[in-house]
Amino acid sequence: MFLIDMFNKKTVMPTSDTALPGREEPLPTATHHFVNGNPLKGSYPDHLHVAYLGMGCFWGAERLFWKIPGVWVTAVGYQGGITKNPTYHETTTGMTGHAEIVKVVFDPSVVSYETLLKTFFEEHDPTQGMRQGNDIGTTYRSAIYTTTPEQLETARATRDRFQQALQAAGKTSKITTEIAPAEEFYYAEDYHQQYLAKNPGGYCGLRGTGVSCPVGA
Repeated sequence: MFLIDMFNKKTVMPTSDTALPGREEPLPTATHHFVNGNPLKGSYPDHLHVAYLGMGCFWGAERLFWKIPGVWVTAVGYQGGITKNPTYHETTTGMTGHAEIVKVVFDPSVVSYETLLKTFFEEHDPTQGMRQGNDIGTTYRSAIYTTTPEQLETARATRDRFQQALQAAGKTSKITTEIAPAEEFYYAEDYHQQYLAKNPGGYCGLRGTGVSCPVGA
């Protein structure tokens, strides 16, 4: 019974005592972006910024961002949890605490952080808690992990504006997006990187609310 329960998707975050131990060595992953050829792990040109965004399953979410002009490279991985260097199968047990995250490296002179947040809020439902549609578990939660105080302030302000837009559209659910300074990002396995470019007919469960997210107000 314990093993069956352990390997079901979880909707309750683990603690440092209950989380899986993980490993010291990073997982092997791709070195370069499958679509644009840029290095996944850097080094990156100095003028670029980094955003970390979680919208449920990271396959479809990553595809959204690599298509945006001004985005230099994207990668998928695990963040916001406890376990070191978790595997995909470990994260889906809910016993690592990580969310599936897209790392977005972008040129702020071409695309603003607010524009990335607009895509983030419009292209999934940030009110669903520990799930996104049929994908259930802590790993599928909505999350924004920030790299600067300015990003943190902007993320919170954009969330509040989108909450007002949802209410104006007659939607009463409260946004559950986790917003916090970024902790270590662990790159996902090679086959997850740019998955929908390698598998064009692959699964994408993204569903927005149909409400526009105001930015720049």
